[in-house]
Amino acid sequence: MASEDYSLLDMYENAFPNSRKLYQKASTLFPNGVTHDGRYLQPYPIYVERAKGSKKWDVDGREYIDYWSGHGALLLGHGREEVVKAVTEQVALGTHLGACHRKEVEWAELVIDMVPSAEKVRFTSSGTEATLMAIRLSRTFTGKNKLLKFAGHFHGWHDQVILGANPPYETPPPGIIKEVVDTTVIRPPNDIEAVEKTLQTDNDIAGVIIEPTGGGFGTIPTGGEFLKQLREVTSRYSVILIFDEVISGFRVAPGGAQEYYNVTPDLTTLAKILAGGLPGGAVAGRNDIMELLENRKDPEWKSNKKMPHPGTFNANP
Repeated sequence: MASEDYSLLDMYENAFPNSRKLYQKASTLFPNGVTHDGRYLQPYPIYVERAKGSKKWDVDGREYIDYWSGHGALLLGHGREEVVKAVTEQVALGTHLGACHRKEVEWAELVIDMVPSAEKVRFTSSGTEATLMAIRLSRTFTGKNKLLKFAGHFHGWHDQVILGANPPYETPPPGIIKEVVDTTVIRPPNDIEAVEKTLQTDNDIAGVIIEPTGGGFGTIPTGGEFLKQLREVTSRYSVILIFDEVISGFRVAPGGAQEYYNVTPDLTTLAKILAGGLPGGAVAGRNDIMELLENRKDPEWKSNKKMPHPGTFNANP
């Protein structure tokens, strides 16, 4: 082969032959051969064999510095000794107790001690589940139907929040029903005038959700001044303010962006770092909102207020 014909594609395939073999198998098993949209690469993704600290090694023996850090979940890096020890000890005691346990109490105490908005906590299995719960709580508490979110901000992949997450922001993804589209209001990031005008003219907004450090891992940055304005406006119109701190929680400060900017939301969603690099999420917030998850004997409460929330892996030890 002449040197001028030796393309980048040839170099890639020569460098990662074992990844290519795995991808050929994976393509017969998964759509696009992957299990996450972000892992779809052309001509094929690199397959990782192991990781330790800040490094990863692929199936062809190549070493990398890992700037991705488990989608932001691995604040302590890969294979941190204390984390491995704790997980190993718990596996010996049980991987799924199917009951209340001491660890969930200790975990919740830490969240409440650290996160300013956390008066009560409810654990979930992921950040997507956490935002789903927070939005439903805001609708239940206010008796209103609509959610206001910001273009380019990601809050998971359930129907209401995947709208406006990716450009073109005004075009809903396939499979989202019209009623969901009609109850989701998308506004430009950092535009407090657009938010206030919406709340002035639409009395059916239950909640506003935002990534407090900005969308796209901060590539669409949001500052403290806008958060303060957003807190003031939502309070004035009795709209629930939700900080999605799945990424920023325990990272920007021990108590998240809300501690750093000194702006306290009504509800906070958490995941990633929360579970030490393992699957897990939570909603934390005001007691008068979180109490909607409580069981009570009052029939009217059960019919009109109690928000159901099961979940096989909630607070998994």
